[in-house]
Amino acid sequence: MERMYDVIIIGGGPAGLAAAVYMARAKYKTLVIEKEKIGGLITITSEVVNYPGVLKTTGKELTEQMRLQAESFGAEFLLAEALESKLDCDIKEVRTDKGTFKSLGVIMAMGAVPRQVGFTGESEYRGRGVAYCATCDGEFFTGLDVFVVGGGFAAAEEAIFLTRYARHVTVLVRGDDFTCAGSIADEVKRHEQITVLYNTAMLEVGGGDVLRYAVYENCKTGERTRYETGDATFGVFVFAGYVPVGGPLLNGLETDCEGYLVTDMDQKTNLDGVYGAGDLCIKNLRQVVTAVSDGAKAATSLEKYAAQLHDKLKLPRFAVTKKQITEPAVKQTEATAADDGAFISEAIKTQLTPVFAKFTDDLLLRAALDNSRAAAEIRGFLNELTPLSAHLRWEEAGEAANGLPYIEVCRADGTSLGFRFHGVPGGHEFNSFIVTLYNAAGPGQAISEEQLAAVKALSGSKKLQVVISLSCTMCPELVMAAGRLAVENDGIETDVFDINLFPELREQYKIMSVPCVIYNDKVSFGKKNIDELLQLIG
Repeated sequence: MERMYDVIIIGGGPAGLAAAVYMARAKYKTLVIEKEKIGGLITITSEVVNYPGVLKTTGKELTEQMRLQAESFGAEFLLAEALESKLDCDIKEVRTDKGTFKSLGVIMAMGAVPRQVGFTGESEYRGRGVAYCATCDGEFFTGLDVFVVGGGFAAAEEAIFLTRYARHVTVLVRGDDFTCAGSIADEVKRHEQITVLYNTAMLEVGGGDVLRYAVYENCKTGERTRYETGDATFGVFVFAGYVPVGGPLLNGLETDCEGYLVTDMDQKTNLDGVYGAGDLCIKNLRQVVTAVSDGAKAATSLEKYAAQLHDKLKLPRFAVTKKQITEPAVKQTEATAADDGAFISEAIKTQLTPVFAKFTDDLLLRAALDNSRAAAEIRGFLNELTPLSAHLRWEEAGEAANGLPYIEVCRADGTSLGFRFHGVPGGHEFNSFIVTLYNAAGPGQAISEEQLAAVKALSGSKKLQVVISLSCTMCPELVMAAGRLAVENDGIETDVFDINLFPELREQYKIMSVPCVIYNDKVSFGKKNIDELLQLIG
């Protein structure tokens, strides 16, 4: 019965986390399944100032506290992709890439993802001028002009953020005004680096390898404007709303014409025992506070249903164990310099202790260094990291021909495992580097038997170049997936490059967005998991 739960919550954003807090606190056995990263889309928001009772925080900090709170009450978490569900029966099933799980009830909280507008050239120039994440890609447009497409909160917030890098920002709002709160809209309107064009839609972008022109239209007058840069380039950031995440998971559930889940005032769907919460549902306001409210309502409604079903099926109550707040096996964390100038703070060292305690094999970290500042930082980093585990040691390999400086992960005998990080694995990539060590030294993160078999079945030599930025929140998933391929298959080599240290890669492949992976000299943009990489190189 260990894979049997009172409730399975699909989605680890604020709605799912709130539901987990309420269900677990009421002593119902709870499993949260999240595909990518606990916290959801709000984790890329650098400033949250409208959550009641919290003066100021980041999306990542807020949702991390929610996760810890749910875990303390006994909720379990699984990083896996939910593939399909069977919901029209008392005992429901959710099939994932990590196995099948059963429950008495299900809460759908998968959220929504950024919408593509559909203007000509949008897909073709993604990663070469068209972007969807200012935090990840804003620095690529330093000193350049930038267009922001959209009139909601995200568009307004990101337009202000982009002024850190861009020479000038032009916001194209399809309607008569912004649709977000007046406070942030007013901030955009009075910003000296921002111009706002209302009733305006982007029609087309184009050029050669990168953007050279854009055409936009006044929706009322029909007047078209062609913006051209000559030999220079520019950027277009799209923040035009979201589309719900669902697919096969929503089979049998009622949705509206746009795919949003239909629920009643208690968040119940048309199927007994199935509830919806958060941005996946039809609602007028999509904010963290409303997502949390949805999750709480769904959970309290499901509590009553689960209790009745226990009686109906004569099932004993499932055991739920409260936990002291602890960090997971590999905590998603960002390395920042400690107050004393050390690379790894005492707090992070504490978090690493239980991770390194699980290592079963010894690893050698071989550093190929030059005389750069980054090489000096790598020395300092390795001098701090390796004493934290008896399973780690490092050596300097001297100068290599290309891609200096880098850290290569090797077996204890010096045999390369095929993973090299070119640069200093700091920022968001600290966690992905530690995860790669965890996967190499054992026991490693769980993946399905099918995935492992598919990775090991790949034949021949395959080389992946992964290009990232340390400030990118979407890059770690790709790094961890590509690193896992290298660790599990001796024929696969993964080289991760910090684009700020290797501008020649940016120029060669015309990269203006991260993450991206280069395979057989072809560039593919966007985050990818193991299955998507297998499809790319298989």
